[in-house]
Amino acid sequence: MFVDKAKIYVRSGKGGDGHVSFRRELFVPAGGPNGGDGGKGGDVIFVVDKGLNTLSDFRHIRKYAAGDGQPGGKNRCHGSDGEDIVIKVPEGTVIKEAETGLVIADMSGDNDRMVLLKGGRGGKGNQHYATATMQAPKYAQPGQPAKELTLLLELKVIADVGLVGFPNVGKSTFLSRVTNARPKIANYHFTTLNPNLGVVDLDGADGFVIADIPGIIEGASEGVGLGHEFLRHIERTRVLIHIVDAAGVEGRDPIDDIRKIQNELSAYNPELLDRPQVIAANKIDALYEGADDDAITLLKEEFEPEGIRVFPISAVSGAGIRDLLYAVSRMLKETEREPIVFEREYFPEDIEESLPYTVSKSPDEENVYLVEGPRIERMLGYTNLESEKGFDFFQKFMKDNGILDELEALGIQDGDTVRIYYHEFDYYK
Repeated sequence: MFVDKAKIYVRSGKGGDGHVSFRRELFVPAGGPNGGDGGKGGDVIFVVDKGLNTLSDFRHIRKYAAGDGQPGGKNRCHGSDGEDIVIKVPEGTVIKEAETGLVIADMSGDNDRMVLLKGGRGGKGNQHYATATMQAPKYAQPGQPAKELTLLLELKVIADVGLVGFPNVGKSTFLSRVTNARPKIANYHFTTLNPNLGVVDLDGADGFVIADIPGIIEGASEGVGLGHEFLRHIERTRVLIHIVDAAGVEGRDPIDDIRKIQNELSAYNPELLDRPQVIAANKIDALYEGADDDAITLLKEEFEPEGIRVFPISAVSGAGIRDLLYAVSRMLKETEREPIVFEREYFPEDIEESLPYTVSKSPDEENVYLVEGPRIERMLGYTNLESEKGFDFFQKFMKDNGILDELEALGIQDGDTVRIYYHEFDYYK
């Protein structure tokens, strides 16, 4: 089964804690601190594997975690770093933050490797905290916590040309004739469930990659049928070929079919209709004598004034296909060759910096003010408030982040209490 969307959970490694220890040797009763640093947590890394063409592996494994850094040891021993986790994805995979749908990375073009989440920094051992006034610090820095995200992976096929059309108009037959692709072909609606890719080679002209986008139906842009799953593959293409049944074998109106497909493309992404398009009027071999000119003429009169050329072809006999392919090759040469890459909208590395905090009066106690927030809680986790150096760092953090200003704006007075989770402080200006 073709899988082009998956939801997974990823977690970087936690940094190892710093160690508290002191040198103990014979005849050295008061050796100095020698606690080692903790190791760095492992990173979460995404890489492109060009041997992959689906996201099927992610149906079975949905949680990916890097290794944690090991704690430091005595005698200045550094903890080992956590092992990185490398996640392989097909080229064209777009990585999004699951809750917001914002793009974190587009694994295409030059972006074939990305460190998505960095592991936590290892904590410093107590050897780093010795001062002239504190020669035996009993404090070491905890390692930074792990970072985690729930991701939505979407595979958007990378092809120069996209074939679009209703089911049974001959797209698979056309693709099998002009490329080395071998799609399954049968007379059933939605026979093609996979976006098949093939390479078109032309004598004396540039070849190109062509994708048979599975049959589109009315309402596809609203997710009817497998609409969204199919339409996302068209977003990478630079030229569109509309294949229609010019002979009306199944009683379809080719002009109406093209208009309906254009409506679905526009509803999904209006920019799709700005791309160069051609119409392949297929099954001319099935037109009854005398109807050939009529059917093709009606198509040309309808669409060529809009700049969309019409090519009568037969995917079965090969008639007219050569002219169509060389015209498409020229169109590609005239269009921008820059790969379509989705811009980054979400930056995991900024999460910690943007974590909010709240400053408020206690609703139950007089002269008590509450300061809370994830970033503040994390700061308390790696700050030793019992040391002079740690307390100075804490005060600077409160001032630099505007927390003291907010307390004063709320009317705090000397001697009032500031409660930050499990810590309480008397406020003095």
